[in-house]
Amino acid sequence: MEHQPYEPYEPYEPDAAGSAGQEVVGTRVLVVDDDPTVAEVVSTYLDRAGYVVDRAGDGPSALAGAATHWPDLVVLDLMLPGMDGLEVCRRLRGRGPVPVIMLTARGDEDDRILGLEVGADDYVTKPFSPRELVLRVESVLRRTRPLAGTPSLSAAGLTVDPAGRRATKNGGELALTLREFDLLTFFLRYPGRAYSREDLMREVWGWDFGDLSTVTVHVRRLRNKVEDDPARPRLIQTVWGVGYRFDPTPASASGQGGE
Repeated sequence: MEHQPYEPYEPYEPDAAGSAGQEVVGTRVLVVDDDPTVAEVVSTYLDRAGYVVDRAGDGPSALAGAATHWPDLVVLDLMLPGMDGLEVCRRLRGRGPVPVIMLTARGDEDDRILGLEVGADDYVTKPFSPRELVLRVESVLRRTRPLAGTPSLSAAGLTVDPAGRRATKNGGELALTLREFDLLTFFLRYPGRAYSREDLMREVWGWDFGDLSTVTVHVRRLRNKVEDDPARPRLIQTVWGVGYRFDPTPASASGQGGE
C-alpha cells in the first residue's frame, strides 16, 4: 500500500489551532506541489484557516503565479518535475523577499540543508500533518509582521529595526531571510552570552525539538552576510562544546572559528 504524504483527515478548528484570526484576512499563500491530492489537502486546510490560496503544479507555473499575485508566503515541494523546488526558491528570492516553507521527504537531510542554504525559512517533512503545516504557516507569518514600538538594536556596525524588518551593516542594507533577521536580532539583543543550538532553536524558531543542522546552516549564512571574513568570524563566535556567542567587541586573537 502506497504511503500517503500527509496524515489522515483531522478536523480543523481555527481557534484551537491558534489561528491568527483577523490577521490572516487577505494573506496570500502560494502552494506549489505536483501531487494534486497533496496540493488539494494543503489548500483546503489553509483556506479554512482564512488564507487566500493560489496553487501551482510546477516551477514555471509557480513563478508565473507569483509574478501575477505576489504571495505573502510559499509552501514549496522540493521534488518538483523539471525545475525543482531549490531553483524555484532561488528565483523567487531573486525577485524579492518572501517566506518559504519547504516540503521534503523524511530522512533527506541533505535536501533539507540545501533548502535552508538557498533561503527556505522552514521545512516540513512528509508524511506531514496538514494542521501542523497550518500552524507552521501562522508561526512564520507572525514573525514577518512589524513589531510596533520595538526599539532598534545596534552593535559593531550592525543595526536591526524590528518594526521595519530592516537590517544594515555600516549603513548598507542587508538582504536577510526571515530567520536570518530573527537570528541577528536575537544575537544583538543578547550579546556576550553563549547559546547552544538547542537554545537558539527554541528562542528563535520557537521549536522545542527539530533538526539542529537548521541552526548551523542559518548561522553560516548569517556569517556570510555580516562578517568581514566569514572564514574567520569575529562577531558570531563558535564556543566549542556549547554553541555560539555574539561578541560585538571580539579580542584580536580569540582562537574561535567557524561552524
